[in-house]
Amino acid sequence: MGRGRQKAKHTKLARELKSFSPTVNYSALERELAHPSDENDYVDKWADLYGDESDEDEDEYQPQQA
Repeated sequence: MGRGRQKAKHTKLARELKSFSPTVNYSALERELAHPSDENDYVDKWADLYGDESDEDEDEYQPQQA
């Protein structure tokens, strides 16, 4: 009995999303994409505190010979 109400809500939501058109600030988007950001944005600040996981895993794993 509740399926009709649920379907109606989904239909209403689908109609709202179909007609939704957000305002986009294209000049701000262009400025952001045109100028590269600092290289430091992608540097892991915690990398020096911990070792690489791949090095530790290689030492622990030893496949069994059949």
